[in-house]
Formats: sequence, structure tokens, C-alpha cells
Amino acid sequence: MSDHVVVSTRKGLFTIERDSGDWRISGADFLGDNVTLFFHDQRSGHDYAALNHGHFGAKLHRRSNGRWEEIATPAYPLKPEGLVDRDGWGKDIPYSLINIFSLEAGGPEEDGLLWCGTIPGGLFRSRDHGGTWELIRALWDHPKRQQWSGGGTDWPAIHSICVDPRDSAIVRIGISCGGVWETRDGGETWACRADGMFAAFLPPEMSRDPNLQDPHCLVQSPSAPDRLWAQHHNGIFRSDDGSASWREIVDVPPSSFGFAVAVHPREPDTAWFAPAIKDERRIPVDGKLVVTRTRDGGRTFDVLREGLPQSHAYDVVYRHAMAIDESGDRLAFATTTGGLYLTEDQGDHWREISHTLPPAHAVRFAP
Repeated sequence: MSDHVVVSTRKGLFTIERDSGDWRISGADFLGDNVTLFFHDQRSGHDYAALNHGHFGAKLHRRSNGRWEEIATPAYPLKPEGLVDRDGWGKDIPYSLINIFSLEAGGPEEDGLLWCGTIPGGLFRSRDHGGTWELIRALWDHPKRQQWSGGGTDWPAIHSICVDPRDSAIVRIGISCGGVWETRDGGETWACRADGMFAAFLPPEMSRDPNLQDPHCLVQSPSAPDRLWAQHHNGIFRSDDGSASWREIVDVPPSSFGFAVAVHPREPDTAWFAPAIKDERRIPVDGKLVVTRTRDGGRTFDVLREGLPQSHAYDVVYRHAMAIDESGDRLAFATTTGGLYLTEDQGDHWREISHTLPPAHAVRFAP
């Protein structure tokens, strides 16, 4: 089990560690700064932190041997003069980095290779531990990209990156709002793979267009890689054929709307979600903070609430703010109201680690 939890918040990066059975906040980095994402690369041991300084832009830092240093950020090329490049809403796409929204390591044999998803919808790759970045032009130049649009963000956002554990040339990404895309040749060619998803907020004739879907988070089962789970704006979807097709999971109490999803490292039928009321409200159902868990691939769900606030709870769990460790027993999640909760028995019992953190963007376990 991992004895460290790292929480990215609007006011810093916080480390929580287990000491003699108790969990406590043991440190804070970038205190006061908006840290949107933390990533630990198990291959190199490097840590990465993405910061968003608003008017001053997005920054990326790498920690080696206990010391942070600022490194390069993905950079978009100059927009060709006279080029008309608009999103699905008809807005001109900016050719500049707005936010670093996802980071993922390449395969175990790809030393130094990192993938980075951004807003406004560009996917980047580094081959030198984040020292330099290249825009994946085959995806950026794809004609269907201009159909993508912003969902919860103003511009399209690549928020999930799944590198297939069997073949690192196979990479799948989740895009709000642009569906699920797949490459099978390391980024040279791409195809949209969201058949079966639907977006009820669109006109009926457009609602099942794979390229217009709004998956909030995409995860792949490490033990059965053809199984993928997606928490979508319109519910929960599951693929059993490597994203070639998707089917909706129905009858999910108390709600199938949410942002986060975690899958058990060895049991592909076991997954966790953080339900809420969608659209204008974005709060837990009935003001009760719960986590839902399925152990049978979505046929039935347990509503897990022991140790979680059950009155006047208005927490939202963002898409990166729930994590599971390698044991499959220990999960943690953090909320927009500063709560941090942890379980060591797959969610049957939760303990509150803190209720005074800044609003949380992301949670990760680390060595």
C-alpha cells in the first residue's frame, strides 16, 4: 500500500502521510499557488506539478532528488496567417496554452516519454522527462477537431490519457467535448472511438455523434485492458472491447452523474464513482456526500456513506480528485469544499483526514 497522498489545490500542493496508523498533513509545496495537477513517474522517480497562474499562464515543475525546478511547458505553434480554426461553437481556437489538464507516462520501455493533455485541446509528447515538448500534429490537424467544443471549460480539454499496458503504441484519450480518441501507432494516426455514447443535451440528430461526446473521465483496467470505464456527462459508460463500442450503465443510485471514476487494479468489474446532481446545481444528491461502488460490472451498486457527511454537504469531486492505490483497498478523494477522505477497505468505511484544505483539483497516491 502507498502511505502518501498528494492533493493538488487552489492554494498549494499538500502531502499527507500515514504515521503509526494515523494520517496527517506533513508538508506543503507552492503554498498559495494554484496547483492543478500532480504526477509521479514510477519509472524515473520524478514528480511533476502543473500550476496555473491565471494571467501569468500555466507552468510545469519537476522534482528530482527532493528539489523542484521549473521546466518547459507545452507550446503551441504560431497560428498560420489567414487560417480559420474554430471550435464546435464557432469560436476562434487560441493557439496558446491555457491549462495543463492531464499527464501520463509512456510505457515501461519508453524511458523519459510523457504525454500531456491540454486546454485548448492539444496533445503533447515529451521524450526527455518534460525537458521539451512536441505537439501531436496528426491529432491537432485532424479535420474533426474543429467539431470539438468546451464543456465545463471554455475550450476543448484533453483530461484523460490511457496508455495500453500491453502495447504502449496504443493510447486512448478522453476529451470534453470531443469523445474518446485512439491511436494504435504511437500518435501517427487517430480515430474517434465513442460509439454508443450519447449526449442528451444536444439536438436528437447530433446526440449520438461520437465526436461530440462529453466524457468527464476515462480509466482503463490494468488487469483487463479491453475494459474501460467512462464517467460521462450523461451517465456511466463501459467498454469491453477496447473502446470500439460503449454501453450505458443504468439504474445507478442515487445518480449516474459525476466527474470521477476509479477502477480496481486487479478486478475490472469493480469501480467507484462520486455521484452528484448535474447541470446548474453540481452538488451531492440530498446534500449527502456518498461514493458508489459496483463489483459486478455495473449491474448493481453499493452506496457508501459511512464516515462521510450526510447533512448539508455541498462537496463536488472533480475528475482527477479520486484515486486508488496499487492494493485496490485504499482509496482517497478530495472535494471543492476542502474535505479529504480516505478508506482502507474499498469504501465500506471512510475517515475524514481534513476539512480545511483549499478547494481540491486532484488527488494521487505516491511512494
